[in-house]
Amino acid sequence: MSRLNLLEETRFEKLPVSVFDNETEACKTVARKISNLILAKNEKMEKTILGLATGATPMGVYAELIRMHKEEGLSFKNVVTFNLDEYYPMKPQAEQSYVRFMKENLLDHIDINFDNVHIPDGTLSIEEVQQFCVNYEKKITAYGGLDLQLLGIGRTGHIGFNEPGSAPNSGTRIVTLDDLTKKDAAKDFGAKSNVPLKAITMGVGTIFKAKEIILMAWGSKKASIIKKAVEEDISSEVPATFLQLSNQVEFVLDKAAASLLTRFDTPWLAKDCVWNNEMIKKAIIWLASTLKKPILKLTEEDYNNHGMSQLATEKGPVYHLNIHIFNLLQHTITGWPGGKPNADDSQRPERAKPAIKRSLIFSPHPDDDVISMGGTFIRLVDQGHDVHVAYQTTGNNAVWDDDAIRYLEFALGLFNTSSDEHQKLLGIYKNSITFINNKTPNQPDPEDLRNIKGLIRKGEATAGARYCGLNDDHIHFMEMPFYEKRKSSRKNDISEDDVNVTMNLLQKIKPHQIFAAGDFADPHGTHKVCFEAVKRALEILRKTEKWAQDCWVWLYRGAWHEWDTHEIEMAVPLSPQELERKKTAIFKHQSQKDRPVFPGDDSREFWVRAEERNRDTAKQYDELGLANYEAMEAFVKWKFN
Repeated sequence: MSRLNLLEETRFEKLPVSVFDNETEACKTVARKISNLILAKNEKMEKTILGLATGATPMGVYAELIRMHKEEGLSFKNVVTFNLDEYYPMKPQAEQSYVRFMKENLLDHIDINFDNVHIPDGTLSIEEVQQFCVNYEKKITAYGGLDLQLLGIGRTGHIGFNEPGSAPNSGTRIVTLDDLTKKDAAKDFGAKSNVPLKAITMGVGTIFKAKEIILMAWGSKKASIIKKAVEEDISSEVPATFLQLSNQVEFVLDKAAASLLTRFDTPWLAKDCVWNNEMIKKAIIWLASTLKKPILKLTEEDYNNHGMSQLATEKGPVYHLNIHIFNLLQHTITGWPGGKPNADDSQRPERAKPAIKRSLIFSPHPDDDVISMGGTFIRLVDQGHDVHVAYQTTGNNAVWDDDAIRYLEFALGLFNTSSDEHQKLLGIYKNSITFINNKTPNQPDPEDLRNIKGLIRKGEATAGARYCGLNDDHIHFMEMPFYEKRKSSRKNDISEDDVNVTMNLLQKIKPHQIFAAGDFADPHGTHKVCFEAVKRALEILRKTEKWAQDCWVWLYRGAWHEWDTHEIEMAVPLSPQELERKKTAIFKHQSQKDRPVFPGDDSREFWVRAEERNRDTAKQYDELGLANYEAMEAFVKWKFN
């Protein structure tokens, strides 16, 4: 691409942005840049002064630096580090401490001199903090400033813990955390109420003094704030926009984090496009939604006035384009998610044959199935398909302690006080009470308490699946190993055991169609790991087993967000009565009613989210000129490479 074309494509972006296919590739590139910096400074007999960040974003970079140290001999003996921030108050040995994070994810695995490591001190008295911050700034200055500063970005737009309202010349100081920041941190602390109210952070002005700044972001959850930071005007409401004033900054993103930048989201506004069906569909739906007009009422003037004249010229006339996209959307609508028997399926989302399909619904948590596709679940059963549901994890992490105690107290009443069963339960009850009364934030529950919480969710899931019409032999509890292992780790690593558990179930059922969670915005990342296990298992089985080669995979969303209209490949309409049946299935999950442990940044109850998202999908179809349904559940077909 010529420099002129590149400038045209990125003209909405107010600072340099590098986009990589995936997080792994991006992290390796950043780690190599740091390595090259260290090697160059070593040759000059100079120290390398690094500003480091914490959280999930830089973990891949740190893992690669550790590999370089062990396999390539990269030495950190001449490196000095200054961390961006730390919660306040915070003990260094606490699980959420950034001291502990840095040791576990980098420092304990390299040859750095710990005298050269500087991390804000969360144990100071409030009277000591101000002087500590002054001294922190002086130490950075004494080393000649930071050679390179790594940054992540919070969904408030914070860099470090510089929340909205921070000044561009701010220095190291104590700050109050934004409510959204505390919500995002809740998964690490067990609940939002456990997240510290304050933190010590380098200031925006401190960061600005670095000779080079790299801000990294991964995943669709960061896409919205990245667009604001890169393309919108500078504002203290989005502190990351201050980076537009620096000539030494680079944003390093994966495709998901960059997905809402103009050149990716609406590229016809930035450059000439290659107009394939997918791009045409997205552009015309965008145009109709922007103008609030049905697709069939869009005019050539509408196209020309909104950056789509190239499409009108190359692929027009526009009315034919409108009809084509209208028909594509119409063909996504089906009341037969398992395929309609004895029907022409050339324009339908699912195959007609076999008429009775084995359908397997994977549910990462014990309620994702009914929240996200409860209506379709019930429809598949009503239409006579051989439906199975598999709950991939126990979900025991999301049960309140007092709910577990209440169930234990109920169970104690079932047995004679002198019986062995009562005495055993009484021991579990007393131990659980003692543990809960002394529990530290996010401390893993003991096995007995985890089991109680798991049984609560198992009972709810069974009740929900039975309500949808399943017999117990079609309800499967997988208890994938990664979910329990992560109780003692920050990581969500998938293992061979997880893939094998998934593969064994698939071989047992041999489904014609699979439904799996495609919304990867859940607070703990469980959905992403569960889908990865399904994907890997199927990739292995497809090499040798015919049924796996013929198996279709449909991805659902709904618990955390919904598919965009242009992405939808199957839309299942729900009548008012069917929507009520779906809500009843969700209500079976009583432990998640009213106030779930991990609600994310959406304050609505799960049943409300499901109802409103399903109604909104139907409304979008209606506004585009299609039929007006009560609600719709949406799916996207997974394409194997």
